[in-house]
Amino acid sequence: MASALRAWLDKPNPGRGVHLAADDGGWKFRDYGALAAAARRTAGALIEEGVRPGDVVCVVLPTDFTCVETYYGVWAAGATVCLITPPLFQDGDDYVTHVAAILRQARPVLVVASDDLADYAGRAMAEAGIDGTPWRPRQGDDVEVRPAGELALLQFTSGSSGSPRGVMVTWANLEANSELIARTAGYEDGDVVASWLPLYHDMGLIGAFLTPIARQGTLRLMRPDHFIRDPARWLRCFAEAAHTAAPPFAYAYCARRVKPEQLEGLDLSGWKMALVGAEPIDPHALEVFARLVEPFGFSRTTFRPAYGMAETTLLVTMDNARRVPLAVRPDPEALSFGEPVRILEQHPLGPESLGAKAGWIVGCGTPEDDVPVSIVDDEGRELGEGLLGEIVVGGASACPGYFAGAEAKSTRFIDGRVFTGDAGFFHEGQLFVLGRMGDSIKVRGRSVYVEDLESKIAESTGLGKGRIVAVGVPGAGRKGIALFAETQDGSWAPDVREMLRRRLGDDVELTIVIGGGLIQRTSSGKPRRRYMFERFQAGAMEGARVVD
Repeated sequence: MASALRAWLDKPNPGRGVHLAADDGGWKFRDYGALAAAARRTAGALIEEGVRPGDVVCVVLPTDFTCVETYYGVWAAGATVCLITPPLFQDGDDYVTHVAAILRQARPVLVVASDDLADYAGRAMAEAGIDGTPWRPRQGDDVEVRPAGELALLQFTSGSSGSPRGVMVTWANLEANSELIARTAGYEDGDVVASWLPLYHDMGLIGAFLTPIARQGTLRLMRPDHFIRDPARWLRCFAEAAHTAAPPFAYAYCARRVKPEQLEGLDLSGWKMALVGAEPIDPHALEVFARLVEPFGFSRTTFRPAYGMAETTLLVTMDNARRVPLAVRPDPEALSFGEPVRILEQHPLGPESLGAKAGWIVGCGTPEDDVPVSIVDDEGRELGEGLLGEIVVGGASACPGYFAGAEAKSTRFIDGRVFTGDAGFFHEGQLFVLGRMGDSIKVRGRSVYVEDLESKIAESTGLGKGRIVAVGVPGAGRKGIALFAETQDGSWAPDVREMLRRRLGDDVELTIVIGGGLIQRTSSGKPRRRYMFERFQAGAMEGARVVD
């Protein structure tokens, strides 16, 4: 049952609210009084439409005030929200197929879509076998907030390792995780949060949207395309904002795109927390960003490396000590489950991090008592500090499972704990995350992670990280790597084959595929490795060419 997360709908603070970025570079503002009233009226219209407590309502809307009001309108009606991404990384047909896969699992009583997305949503409904047409957001009578069912939201995973699956997030899960986020971030009443993250992704939705709104803090909210066009606009928010969250690539992007003169006169000394997560953390990305903004009062101690996933609601660990992040380089030749991780080098973020090559990872903090984290071996036995194994998470934020009986190949829910499918270890009390177990292969008893291979190949070929995706390919009695590269030039292939042969040995099959438009990404920008390989195997990857 909801409490604090929806309480503001009955007792809004008209002195605070949400500033929404406008396309002309300005901001539009609505206070919590206006937002709450609009949400309750939207709930009235939803109730008229037949929505009842516990029903699932899927929402396909861009980030705007209508989306905010509709989201909380669904909650005010007592229903469960399922936010679905607008089309960003997919073409029309692929997007419709993706949405249809979500709708088949969620079985919503209503699909809400904006005018410009209604055609996509309608096609997806038909493909999923759902009758009717998308419902356009509208408002009815102002109603009281209704009692809610057990589930606050269905949080569909991005599908980086397969089909999307709906994580069941209960009100108890969401409240516990929101409290964890606020506590570890050092959030205080009156703090301003700034974000450009999409609302359909767990970090953007729970960390940078629901948590500040539940506390009726001031929120400056941009769309992702606003950030891509003008990253300096996001940085200028921190003249007043104290908290944000973003993946590592965003900090590196700012360092590339923003010129110091664009920040002239900006005071960033009040910036308390810059969460870094959602993908392996590259210390070089953080260092180049720090060098850009330090002259304007930013401190490296503002960085808060974090680890989390949808199946644990969001946050698992965040380094809540005010200290410079610690980077380590494990020995890739000694990565074996249940065995000690040999650290070749380590140092705090600083000059040594500039130009750091592949293989470095950053500590994600020490677990809080109410979110127990353990490392286990292949048999599920708990391992001590310094030993490599699977990360397992318990506590009130651990979700009960996937909706409608869906299952994943790597992540499992067992006895109230989440076996994440991620490999990691503890070092000096901090959690270090190596990557998805499904995105690794075992070579001579050790784990080799495809993210590490991608980084090395990107360096050696000069293609850049975004144009190289490696996939661990299972096989009977053999191990394989499929390498997808966004290029028409395969002249580098022999050198890469030789490099990988030295690294992996002669018993690993390597398939190199080149062409345009090969790399498929999830709604959160992660490569859909298994999906890409399956498309390639099925002959459905247009323009793909295998090179020797």
